[in-house]
This record gives sequence, structure tokens and C-alpha cells, in this order.
Amino acid sequence: MDRNPSPPPLPRNEVDQEEEEVAGGDCIGSTVYSKHWLFGVLSGLIQLVSPENTKSSSDDEEQQMELDEEMENEICRVWDMSMDEDVALFLQEFNAPEIFMGVLAKSKCPRLREICVGILGNMACFQEICVSISNDKNLGQVLLQCLYDSDPPTLLETSRLLLTCLSQTEVASVWVERIQEHPAIYDSICFIMSSSTNVDLLVKVGEVVDKLFDLDEKLMLEWIRNGAVQPQDQPQEDSEEQRVFRIVPCVLEAAKQVRSENLEGLDVYMHILQLLTTVDDGIQAIVQYPDTGKDTWNLLFDIVCHEFCQSDDPPIILQEQKTVLASVFSVLSAIYASQVEQKYLKVEKVDLSLIDSLIRVLKNVERCQKKPENSAESNTEETKKSDLTQDDFHLEILKDISCEFLSNIFQVLTKETVTKGLKEGQLSKQKCSCAFKNLLPFYSPVVEDFLKILHEVDKTLAGDLEESFPSLKTQT
Repeated sequence: MDRNPSPPPLPRNEVDQEEEEVAGGDCIGSTVYSKHWLFGVLSGLIQLVSPENTKSSSDDEEQQMELDEEMENEICRVWDMSMDEDVALFLQEFNAPEIFMGVLAKSKCPRLREICVGILGNMACFQEICVSISNDKNLGQVLLQCLYDSDPPTLLETSRLLLTCLSQTEVASVWVERIQEHPAIYDSICFIMSSSTNVDLLVKVGEVVDKLFDLDEKLMLEWIRNGAVQPQDQPQEDSEEQRVFRIVPCVLEAAKQVRSENLEGLDVYMHILQLLTTVDDGIQAIVQYPDTGKDTWNLLFDIVCHEFCQSDDPPIILQEQKTVLASVFSVLSAIYASQVEQKYLKVEKVDLSLIDSLIRVLKNVERCQKKPENSAESNTEETKKSDLTQDDFHLEILKDISCEFLSNIFQVLTKETVTKGLKEGQLSKQKCSCAFKNLLPFYSPVVEDFLKILHEVDKTLAGDLEESFPSLKTQT
């Protein structure tokens, strides 16, 4: 579960002072943290947002944006402490979420708002508190308002908190329903994905979107359709102010931003695209706009053909890339199947490059699945066995998706493309054997049709393959 980063360690004299204070028995639970000190910090927070302090002149507005250094240090200590369950429960008992809600509703200080949401995020890591926070309607509304904030650190902490709550089965539906009731959240999230350069924020927002789409197909469909049609009564001069976001271009922009810096982030955004292709509206959102379809295809094609699983990469690297590749191939396959007539797909080089990448992936899947007898891996403890099983599961998914995509490409290969593939090496005997081994028996008709073309181009190779795969010889 995500937790907020700790502030720098306390100076030794402050630690000694704290230890002296708690010696008298005002410890929080089994910790060495002082109840008295914590009361003082929370009381200071209440004073910060009291009516006397918030009713200030415009000259004081700039000061309200700043946080006193001493107060910042103390509230950061609470942020750090809130990772402890005893402290989190004590904060809950002291009604700290109400105090933080007041700060978020009234304070204009970005740093203070960030820390308050961060503390709530730590507290929400504990189920009992997460349920309590989630069931507080007013607090829920205030937290969702934080998604409209312009401060990236506050947006990051808000996204972390949301993801934590969405990951709790007991309260996930509460947050999905609230988000559905606030259409402007779609615009805010799309704006972040399409314009932010903060990789940490993009990854966390992507995780929230991925979780939302995975939890609720209805919400995903609403977001797909939100930007499908430009309002007809919108004046031309207001087009920039009333910008209409479409989900796919926003996801692509975020994916491009995180691509080189964060593999997990790229994995998240590729999975969002894959979820979109599970519904017809999602596929149409990609392919019905030529520019969007082309941009999606070009980005994903570049990832699998020029970046991931290259010929000089060790097979084991597939373990790091398997979930990304599965999502990418799944989306490419969906585009390929629905838009074969598009010019950017009707290129021999495209088909042959994809065949080369798909066969290389299938070959590496086979290598990764081979477990040497009497290896150290076979004698690992039970938890390790569980991890290996999970890896194998993802490799099988990648294999299934790759085979389906490869079969789609094989179905449209022409005599000219096969001839070129033989000449350039993408359809060598070794690669064809690997393809056949994985495609048979489930895609037998596809393989048989390909073999008929191969007979016209290279009878010797076709004969050798028939010898290697006797089931095909009886069919030809």
C-alpha cells in the first residue's frame, strides 16, 4: 500500500526532548510518541484556520500561502508518525480527519494542504480508518475537490489517497459513485494526463484511472463518450476555455511522458488502453479518429518493434516487460482487426516487423518457462513458488495474446509479403517453426492457408515444415 515519504530525521536534541516528555506515560499506544505534543500540533492547526486568522486583508493573502517553518516541521512529524497504526487510530479518535477537512476547506497554503491529505492517505492504509474516512460524505466531497487543485504535490497525495480507498473492496463502490456524481473530475484528470510533466503524478493518476475502469465499466463508458462529440452551441472563440478532452489522446500523452522514465507507469497506461478495447465504444474511440488511431498505432508499434524485446536482449528481460507487452499486443491486435483498411497498417514492413517481434516474444516466453531440474528455484520456500506461479500466469497470457495477434497477421499475408519475409529473414525456417509450434493446433486453418502461399514461394521450405509438423501434411 502506498505511504507518503518521510521527512528528514529529527535533530538529536529534539529526539531527546521528546523522549523526556513521553517518560511520564503519555505515550500513544505502544509507541514513544507523546499525546501531549500531538494535541499541541493539532490545536495549532485549528488555530491556523480559525475565523480570526482566515478573515485577513488582501495584503495578508501572500502570507497565507506560506507555512511557518516550525509548524511545517511539526506537521511533517505527524505525517511521518501517521504511518504507525497506533498513531493513526489515535488521530482518528481525536477526530483529526475533521480538523484536516477544515484545513482543506479554508487554507490556501499548498504545502499545508499537501501534508494534510498525505496524513489522511497514511491513515487510510488501515482498513478501519479507511472505511470511516470513506463513509464521511463531507470529507469525501472535500477530498474530491482537491483533484481540481493546481498544486502537483497536493494532486499526488490526493491520488494516492483515492487509490488506497479504491483498493479497499468494502468502500471502493462509494468512491466510484462519488466520482460519477462529479463529471468535472473527468476534465481535471484528463488535463493532468495531457499536460503534466510530473512523472510521479502521472503514474499515480494513471493508477487511479486504471483502477476505476477495472472496477466499473459503466464509468469507463461514460468517460469514453464524454469527449466523443464537440458541443454544437459552443462559440468558436471559447474553444480554448471550453476544451473538450478525449480520453485516448490524454492517455497517449501521459504514456509518452512516462515511457522513458518509469516502466511501471508505462505498464499502467498500456493497461488502460487495453481496458478501453474491451468494449466496442473504446475501440471506436481509438480508431474512429484517424489521427488518434495513427498516434496510438505508431506509439505502440515503436515500443514493441524498436524498444522492447530486441534481438540482442537476454530472454530473461521478458519477465520485466511481459505485462506491458501483453497490453500493447492486445491493443495493436484490436486496432489491426478493426482497421485493416487504414494506410498506416497496409505496409509490408509493418506486418513483417510485427511478425519478427511476435515470434521473438514467443521464443523468449518458451525459454523463460523452462525451469532447469535440480535448480535453486525448485527448492525455494512456498512464497517463492507462489511468485513463480504468478510469473508463469502472466507469461501464458502474453503467449495467448501474441498467438492471436500473429494469427490475425498471417491471415492477411500476401504472396509478395511472404516472398519479402523469406528474403529479409523474418520468415526463416526457424521462425516459421516457432510460429507453427505456438499456433498449432488452435489456429490450424490459419497455418494451413499460410502454408499454401509458402508452397508457391518456396516449396522446399514448405516441405520441410510439413515434415516437422505431420498434422499439416495430411491437410495439404
